[in-house]
Amino acid sequence: MPARPKVVRMRVNMTVMNPEQDAGQTQTAPPPVPLEEYQARRTHVLEALEGAAAVVFAGTEPHDNSLLARWKTNRLFWYLTGLDFESGAVVLFDPSAEDPERRITLLLAPRDPEAERWEGPREFLDSALKSKTGFSSLGRVTSLPARLTEAARRTKRLACLHPFSPYTAPISPDLEVFRKVCEHVPGVSIEDRTQLLPQMRAIKSAAELALINYAVHITKEALGSAIEHISPGKSEKALAGILVETFRHYEAEPAFMPIVASGPNSTILHYVRLERTLGEGDLVVIDCGAMYHGYAADVTRTLPVGGRFSLEQQHVYEVVLEANQIAIDAVRPGITVGEIQARALEVIRRAGYEDFFFHGIGHQLGIEVHDVMPDGPLAPGMVLTIEPGIYLEDRGIGVRIEDDVLVTDKGAQVLTAQIPKTIEDIEAAIAQASS
Repeated sequence: MPARPKVVRMRVNMTVMNPEQDAGQTQTAPPPVPLEEYQARRTHVLEALEGAAAVVFAGTEPHDNSLLARWKTNRLFWYLTGLDFESGAVVLFDPSAEDPERRITLLLAPRDPEAERWEGPREFLDSALKSKTGFSSLGRVTSLPARLTEAARRTKRLACLHPFSPYTAPISPDLEVFRKVCEHVPGVSIEDRTQLLPQMRAIKSAAELALINYAVHITKEALGSAIEHISPGKSEKALAGILVETFRHYEAEPAFMPIVASGPNSTILHYVRLERTLGEGDLVVIDCGAMYHGYAADVTRTLPVGGRFSLEQQHVYEVVLEANQIAIDAVRPGITVGEIQARALEVIRRAGYEDFFFHGIGHQLGIEVHDVMPDGPLAPGMVLTIEPGIYLEDRGIGVRIEDDVLVTDKGAQVLTAQIPKTIEDIEAAIAQASS
């Protein structure tokens, strides 16, 4: 899906896959991220804060939330806890607490018998919940003002972990709370630690990579199912439905609303209206990804309706494919996304299409489709998309090719390598599906 300091390493198993093994071939569903990994993440944050107190908020479910789009917790909170649907919850980091058991605390919303009649019963703060969540200290959010004030009095330092917001938007939730604390406790400083969690999230563990790979596998199967139905007269909406149905067959969900853009719609980057019927000779851009146990894939392929690219379509496609491969070849530790973008753009510029490549070369991928992007160059264990495109509106030709790429110690491993990408492989796949 097109995108608009030193890397922190956690002391958990961060082993990446062997670049020699086949990417995207995990067909046995992997388990979710283990509880111990969430605990290790929280411990790492506590140590990295170096004595400063901090909070991470789950967010609050809106009262008018639609049942068709279930609310989820803030992804920073989820990364640290694995808990969704916990409206109002908070993780409190209090490194100066005398009791080591209370230095990391999960604070949950109070029980509400009336609300529980609608939403189901909530659990007691007991040893069973401690075992289930992996927290040794539990409490209710009603205690946060007193506990955070006391932490600020002791340490005199509060650290912002939530990303700062533009000045036109409401300020970030932890900064908003910290400002109020500073009005009540003199001498407290507020520190910028907003890069800590993005740096951690960007480096994927073995468990996370297994989940991303399985999401890629599901996406490959979904694209294969869609290819079987690409023909003149088929609707964009029907193809999108096939994608979603395949995701759910594998106990996954769409990571985002699938883009199925045919003919002139292929030149619209985030086309989601799904109103058109495919015509003979069209190109159809399919940009989709499965979300499995909280981890996303994001893949784009451009396919010819009728089974074969025209000469003009082939020309544009080959330019985009070359840019895609040049960019993938550039991926390695120490390079920046801007440098990769420049290499892809040079290919497109030489072909005379510089003005028709409107977006970034890619983005980080993981818990979110457009995952957090830490400052600095790439490092081993990061997963990003590579997705150049050319969009010729006057000719109704849009081409985008997107792969998911793991940064390794030696370079790059293409996780989506098993999904047909060359003209020959795409035409062969469509021919085989229609035979």
